[in-house]
Amino acid sequence: MTQSRIRIASVLAIAALVASACSSTGATATPSTAPAVTVAAGQSVVPTAVPTAAPTAAPTQKVVGTVPADQLVVASKLTVCSDLPYPPQEYFDKNGDPIGADIDIAGEVAKRLGLKEAVENTVFDTIIAALQGNKCDLIISAMDIRPDRLAQVAMIPYLKSGQGFVVAKGNPDGVKATTDLCGKSVGVESGTSEFDHLNGTGSYKPADGLNTQCTTAGKGKIDIQPFAKDSDALLALQSGKVSTYFTDLPVAAYYVKKQPDQFELAPLNLNPVTQGIALSKDASKTQLVAAVKAALQSMMDDGSYLQILTTYNLQSGAVTSTNP
Repeated sequence: MTQSRIRIASVLAIAALVASACSSTGATATPSTAPAVTVAAGQSVVPTAVPTAAPTAAPTQKVVGTVPADQLVVASKLTVCSDLPYPPQEYFDKNGDPIGADIDIAGEVAKRLGLKEAVENTVFDTIIAALQGNKCDLIISAMDIRPDRLAQVAMIPYLKSGQGFVVAKGNPDGVKATTDLCGKSVGVESGTSEFDHLNGTGSYKPADGLNTQCTTAGKGKIDIQPFAKDSDALLALQSGKVSTYFTDLPVAAYYVKKQPDQFELAPLNLNPVTQGIALSKDASKTQLVAAVKAALQSMMDDGSYLQILTTYNLQSGAVTSTNP
């Protein structure tokens, strides 16, 4: 997957986002607006770049469940691991507070459990280790549900997404098919499904790796450039250090629509995936898992979940059940 980020006029903004990585309760703000983005034919997810309006808080509901204090990292709080910035699902507002669809969903789940949300900005490559190390109660960070992850954590489906490649305006390297990536450099965040897709690792078979497909076709290998933060992969594209930026489709669309004079989506069609909220599989956390699942299902049932997604133009990726 590729993703792109902005520099020139927006480099200071991005730097501020990265620099402001901090723990905070979710908050709402007024993100900039942008029109919808339609992707290549056959792609089931049609995200848009940024919220069309200030996030509207989901209606306050009755508490749907309680969680024993000994199942929480911090009593009275739902501590959430998320890798920011990764808009429109998680990023920082102008005050440095976490916002985004994932942040709002977790915040509403917390309310329904009688808890306050606390967000821990966590590098994606070590985010499962952070959960297993009791640094947070759950992960909500555009994490694809995959067999290798299900072997480590419990996952509750909450959004359908896809993968996207961002290129410089005009697509100077002519990236129109995955084989066009052969011999070129691709920036990607390490630990992600995109990184594994390029390498044929994780839940991808070696033969499914885009790099393997290049060598099988008798072409040069992809020059895979991994970065600890997704925003660094974007900056690499913006500064011309890589040809393509591989990331989740909503994120790719966000940056393209925010900086249409600098970036565009490459017309590649990759299969959509389902993202999930990850929680510990430890037997001592079963009540927490059940409570989060019940709270999210109640949001799906009463429409507040769809309201949050619509705020961030992600409604086309909505699911109707917390069951796989």
